[in-house]
Amino acid sequence: MTKIMLVEDDRGLREIYSIRLTAEGYEVVLASDGEEALATAVKEQPTLILSDVMMPKISGFDMLDILRSTPETKDVKVIMMTALSSEDQRTRGENLGADRYLVKSQVGIEDVVNAVHEVLGDKAPEIVTPTTPQQPATPAPAAGEAKSAEETKPVEETKPVEAPVAEESSAPAKPSAEPLEKAEAPKFDIPEPESTPLNPGVKDIKVSTGEKMEALLNDLDDSTSSTGNTVWPGTATA
Repeated sequence: MTKIMLVEDDRGLREIYSIRLTAEGYEVVLASDGEEALATAVKEQPTLILSDVMMPKISGFDMLDILRSTPETKDVKVIMMTALSSEDQRTRGENLGADRYLVKSQVGIEDVVNAVHEVLGDKAPEIVTPTTPQQPATPAPAAGEAKSAEETKPVEETKPVEAPVAEESSAPAKPSAEPLEKAEAPKFDIPEPESTPLNPGVKDIKVSTGEKMEALLNDLDDSTSSTGNTVWPGTATA
C-alpha cells in the first residue's frame, strides 16, 4: 500500500484530506508542522508528501529544501499547497523541487486527489461504457397547433342505432303437448269349450253349461227307464 504523509497545521483540513485519501486506498501519515514533518519523513519513508506552505516552526518551502538536501528523502515526491497565488511563490516552489504546486483557493478536494494520482502515476484508466444511441423524441405539437388540428378534424356523423327486429319463423308453432289417444281395451280370444259326449251312445252336440246339465239329467232318466237301475255315465253295469 502506497504511503502518503500529510502535513497541515489546520486540524479540520488535515482530517478531511486524511479521510479522502484513505478512501482512495492510501496509507496516510500525519504531521502538523514542518519540524514534525522532517522527523516523520525520515522515519516513515513515505512515497509522497502533501504539504502546506504557511506553517509554524518551519515553513513548507524550508522543509522542502531540507528534504531535497537529505539523502534519505531527496527522491520523495512532493505536492505543495498554499493560499499564496502569486507567480513568484509558484516559481520558488518549482525551483526547490516541488512536483506540483496547488493554490487552495483554486482547487477542491477532488482536484487534490486527482493531482496525487497523477504524480504517483497510479490512476486507473477510465472505462468508457458504450451507450446505445437514443432515438430523438418526436416533438410534441404546440398548444395552438394541437387546437387547430382538433378544430379541422371532421366530425363523424353518428348514425341512430336501430333496434333489432325479431324475424318471423316460417315453421308453424309446435304444440306444447300432443293429445293423448284413447287407450283401447286389450282383446283376448277365449276359445269356446269343446263339447264332450254325455254318453258313448249319445251323439255329440255342442251345448252350453245349462244345456249340458239338462241333457245329463235326461240321459239319466232314459237309462233308468230302460234298465231299471241307475247307471252313472262312464261306469259299467254289474
